[in-house]
Amino acid sequence: MDRFDAIIVGGGLAGLAAAAELGDRGKSVLILDQEHEASLGGQAFWSLGGLFMVDTPEQRRLRIKDSHDLALSDWMGSAQFDRPEDHWPREWARAYLDFAAGEMRSWLHQMGMRWFPVVGWAERGGAFASGHGNSVPRFHITWGTGPGVLEPFERRTRAHAEAGRVTFAFRHRVTKIDTKAGAASGVSGDVLAPTDALRGQQSNRDVEGAFEYAAGSIIVTSGGIGHNLDLVRANWPRDRLGEPPKEMIAGVPHHVDGKMIGIARSAGGTTINEDRMWHYTEGVKNWDPIWPNHGIRILPGPSSIWIDARGDRLPAPCLPGFDTLSTLRHLRQTGHDHSWFILTQKIIEKEFALSGSEQNPDLTSKKWAEVLKSRLGKGATPAVEAFKEKGEDFVVRSDLDALVQGMNQLTGGSLLEADKLRSQIEARDAQLSNPFSKDAQITAIHGARSYLGDKLIRTAKPHAILDPANGPLIAVRLHIITRKTLGGLQTDLQSRVLGEDGTPVPGLFAAGEAAGFGGGGYHGYNALEGTFLGGCIFSGRAAGRAAG
Repeated sequence: MDRFDAIIVGGGLAGLAAAAELGDRGKSVLILDQEHEASLGGQAFWSLGGLFMVDTPEQRRLRIKDSHDLALSDWMGSAQFDRPEDHWPREWARAYLDFAAGEMRSWLHQMGMRWFPVVGWAERGGAFASGHGNSVPRFHITWGTGPGVLEPFERRTRAHAEAGRVTFAFRHRVTKIDTKAGAASGVSGDVLAPTDALRGQQSNRDVEGAFEYAAGSIIVTSGGIGHNLDLVRANWPRDRLGEPPKEMIAGVPHHVDGKMIGIARSAGGTTINEDRMWHYTEGVKNWDPIWPNHGIRILPGPSSIWIDARGDRLPAPCLPGFDTLSTLRHLRQTGHDHSWFILTQKIIEKEFALSGSEQNPDLTSKKWAEVLKSRLGKGATPAVEAFKEKGEDFVVRSDLDALVQGMNQLTGGSLLEADKLRSQIEARDAQLSNPFSKDAQITAIHGARSYLGDKLIRTAKPHAILDPANGPLIAVRLHIITRKTLGGLQTDLQSRVLGEDGTPVPGLFAAGEAAGFGGGGYHGYNALEGTFLGGCIFSGRAAGRAAG
């Protein structure tokens, strides 16, 4: 039986970060992945590449005053840790903030990573200063999006492979972590048949053989449960969010099935906070899907009117881009699985962005000419205009009566009434006639435009929705889209998996989403965004420096 110093199960960002560090230490490493080589990098490849960093040159150039203390206050107010088992998640949160406000940017910059100059303002909160949300913009979009985040770690890992320190074994599906005297000692599983599926497409699960490998350290970096809708529903926090939706769309590829978490648990590890999860409410069905049930998240600016399936405006802090979990909780109380954005052509041109590397080819290309052409040209970005034209969730009409008729036709019912919607929009529009407003969303729009980055490229000038000069009118049906597992395998700050007695399981490590991005859930209940990729890098690095 072949033996290595460390075996990494999962070739995503966390796995590559761990492998790069292990290789730097001269360790022999085997990377196993059930997909083929074209899918190396996992979910991170499809991401927008946002990283949560604190007090950076990019922030300071935009006159953003940030600090470690402010970020810590925001994180803890968002996480709302309230369980005895939150000890290690809390420690991981503090350690990540030290990293994000310290060496993170310089370390990544030294590896060649760069960032878009305008820092994004995600998850703005909208309630109390001590509660959920980012007080300032912290979402740093990596130049090259998700592939740009992966590139330095893949480059380092492939260099170690060329030197003989790292071995890749694709189409290897682990079904068991082997143990000896209570310690993880190896892995075994199935060799899957070759596939010609493109990156992200569903591949076959035909078994052609078996494998067994031994190692002193096993590192689980296999991701979460995002495409396993049965597991999502089984873990859904009904006490906090109500019943799970009957219909959801998937924001991650088919292979993100969460099975390795249970396999690691069978080897002696413990999981915590499995009811904490992060799903978005602004999903639309991809008109050109890559994986089954493929959904894309809209990254909205603050101006679209958000209504529920019955035509009622959502209350603050359930505003576009402000508080994901509060919005999800509110919408689950309506008894319907969808909601709507209503906006104008001016809003879609300035404010709509789509999550993912493939939906932002200009940023992914790392070519400024492409960025300027796409972002400053007439109309919305080509990707957004394609969804407006071809996406089944988009309704475009010249007046409100026709828009509501089209919305009702799309859902096959008569839930929406034009007069009810018109009265709400007219009341909102009337608040624009003076510089003051009691409408929370109008106030939020003015607040957003006080930030230079939002004013330049992210927030439309306030205008009347029903004024034909700002049209046509656009309605977008929104679905709940699955994305991230916030709980997972419990780990200490060396990424060692802990057993039921709270002590490390010898030889067993976990990083990335499988470990709740650190500790079994370092986000607590809420994510501040940019913390998924950041958590994969940070926890993968910790595993690579401790294992072997």
